Amino acid sequence: MNYRNLNDLNTTILKKLYLIPRDIDLVVGIPRSGMLPANLLALYLNLPYTDIHSFIKGYSYKSGARKQFFSENEYKKILIVDDSIASGSALLESKRDLAHLESKFDIKYCVIYYTPENGHLADYALEAVPTPRYFQWNIFNHTTLEKACFDIDGVLCLDPSDEQNDDGVLYQSFLLNAAPLYIPGSKIGTIVTSRLEKYRVETETWLNKNGIAYNKLVMLDLPDMKARQKANNHAGHKAKEYLYSNYNLFVESDLEQAAEINRITKKPVFCTQNFEMVYNSESVVYNLKSGKHLPFLRRFALKVRDGIRKRKKLLEKGELQKLLQL
Repeated sequence: MNYRNLNDLNTTILKKLYLIPRDIDLVVGIPRSGMLPANLLALYLNLPYTDIHSFIKGYSYKSGARKQFFSENEYKKILIVDDSIASGSALLESKRDLAHLESKFDIKYCVIYYTPENGHLADYALEAVPTPRYFQWNIFNHTTLEKACFDIDGVLCLDPSDEQNDDGVLYQSFLLNAAPLYIPGSKIGTIVTSRLEKYRVETETWLNKNGIAYNKLVMLDLPDMKARQKANNHAGHKAKEYLYSNYNLFVESDLEQAAEINRITKKPVFCTQNFEMVYNSESVVYNLKSGKHLPFLRRFALKVRDGIRKRKKLLEKGELQKLLQL
């Protein structure tokens, strides 16, 4: 499986920017996925941009993101941008929509990612990425999510707070009213959670209320929170369902659990903690120990915190010499 995140998208555009002619007058994005790369291209090329529907009506975005009508003489060379080509049907549809404007404008087509067999459909295709593939900006709307497992807490909804996680009334209230997080636009294959089986009704009620379609809900069959904590087998429970299915994706919220699920199943795991795909659990474990998975500012803050704690302990012990050596 191939995965590209927003940083990859930006890097590819910058590396291949030289392929785009500098006599383009207007960049046009194909909604929705094409709007992000179109915006980036327009910024780097210092060009105006718009979406395809506004272009057909004769409008482009000016400063302040306002739409303004443009004349046919103002823009002649148009670059239509989409994030990717798979089958090529979306690009061909756009070409049909714009066919009546080809006599008025010189229209070219650009895609950032393409399958090797369909790159020829665009005038400018920047990077070959074979299927199966997922992109960070549309992974939750992918049509193949019916072949995926999803965690709930930290993925579909926020995690409960320590106060809410009381295995009682507060937790039941959380289950029924949890704030939604990443709600997929496609049907999910299997939801696998460490929530206890006794909370199935509350969980199903929340899923239905938030319009989440799925085929199966797998929960943990243990009597209470103490038994769950004693078992401490969250990743193993999730990996078991993933391992014995023909699915090719698991969406997990916790990076350590994502690494463990990957280690057990040898299948890719997408983690919402850092929006990265886990292919190699060993490298993730190394990064977790070194703190390299954390953003720079957070790593810096943790170092400052650890330094303060160390100095406080030395001060409490009266070890002034060691304190002065720091």
